[in-house]
Amino acid sequence: MNLSDLRRDFGKLPKPETKSTEKPFGLLKIWINEAIQSQITEANAMVLSTVGTGQKPSSRIVLLKEFGEKQGFIFYTDYESRKGRELAENPHASLHFFWRLLERQILIEGKVEKVSREKSVAYFNSRPNDSRASAVVSQQSSTIESQDTLIRQREILLQSNKVILCPERWGGYSLQPQRIEFWQGGSKRLHHRRLYELSNGKWQTSFLAP
Repeated sequence: MNLSDLRRDFGKLPKPETKSTEKPFGLLKIWINEAIQSQITEANAMVLSTVGTGQKPSSRIVLLKEFGEKQGFIFYTDYESRKGRELAENPHASLHFFWRLLERQILIEGKVEKVSREKSVAYFNSRPNDSRASAVVSQQSSTIESQDTLIRQREILLQSNKVILCPERWGGYSLQPQRIEFWQGGSKRLHHRRLYELSNGKWQTSFLAP
């Protein structure tokens, strides 16, 4: 198989509106809602990229749980995981959505901060019991003896009928965007790119060559 021969044309969707809008969040809401309505599996999945010691980047998939102009883009994880340690060292990160069926991408860059403890606990308590138990027994990114060990520990916790409390090491982050780029596939590789950048509290918009 020759990877260089794998190609297809884009442009399935109509050309996006070229008129600039002052803020990106209206378009964000439309695109995310359309991804959900298109029944894309885990339409809220996004790539979180962080930079750690020695300026070495790393990426992984996390799930967007809430977003808006005031709250930013919120996701939850273990603060002591690799991503948590890297965000503690360098709070600048990026989020990337890719919806293949819609031929769309969104790239979001900004600074990350922890959400309040109250918000983290409220979300943790809304999760299924199995998920809460898994979060308690799994110290994310740490070395483990085996997956079976974690499964046994989770079952012991669940069978104990104890109230499963949110660990101190677990909680939410909010990425406050400084730069948002919308990408939509175009015919013959002339893709559509609209960029929003925050400057002095106001969003400036431009269009980029593909």
